[in-house]
Order: sequence, then C-alpha cells, then structure tokens
Amino acid sequence: MGIEITKVTGDEELQLVFAIRRTVFVDEQCCPPELEWEFEDESIHFLARHDGQPAGAARWRRTEKGYKLERFAVLKEFRGMGVGQALVKAVLADLPADAQYIYLHAQVPAMGLYSKLGFVAEGNQFEEAGILHYKMVLY
Repeated sequence: MGIEITKVTGDEELQLVFAIRRTVFVDEQCCPPELEWEFEDESIHFLARHDGQPAGAARWRRTEKGYKLERFAVLKEFRGMGVGQALVKAVLADLPADAQYIYLHAQVPAMGLYSKLGFVAEGNQFEEAGILHYKMVLY
C-alpha cells in the first residue's frame, strides 16, 4: 500500500487532519491551541496515510504574498518513512498553475526536507508559537 496523499473533501477526513495536528503540534510541541487553529476555512487540507493508517497532514492557502504551505505534521511512528516528502510534493502539485510566489515557515529541524525539494531559506530565524523557524521560498 505505502503512502497515499488525498485532498480532504469531507468532515471525517478533516477531523483526522485536526487530530494529527493536535497530536504533533499541541501535545508533542506544546503549541498553544489558540495559535494552531486559524485560517481553516480558507485552506486546502491534505491527509497522508501509510498502509491505510492516518499518518500526516498539511495544507496550503493563498495569502497577500502568494501561496503559503503550512501545518506539515507527521505522527512520530511514521517519521523517516517518506510521508513528509510525499505531503510536500502533493501540496505543490495541487497549487494553481499560475502560483508564482510559494513559501512556508519551516521549523528548523525540518529545513533539510524542504531544501531537498527546492526551498531556500530567506531572512533571519524567528519564533512562531514558541518554535524556531525560517521563512523558505521555492525557486
């Protein structure tokens, strides 16, 4: 079976996405819940499954700057299996053909993953929800 990425179309899948994000960001990384849940209605969400099991989540949304990739989360037991890379590729493939400025805020430990896929760090390190990040842009 391997890794399968689907665009979320129903509430049941969206609840799985939210559960993954709650586990990774709120429980594991101690992100304040009020900072985790924003822009949900204007975002396009994705669910990753590994051998049929919910394993990861991500989303993209249009901002005033361009297209922002966000909330990449992979459950601990599925890390190192290619789920994150598959999510990034699926999200990028879903962007409109005319998407020009594509960026994300990468947690420092995840920068290597994004770099492999063409993202380049720009600017200074910053803190978001108590976690160190860099802005990364796709060129």
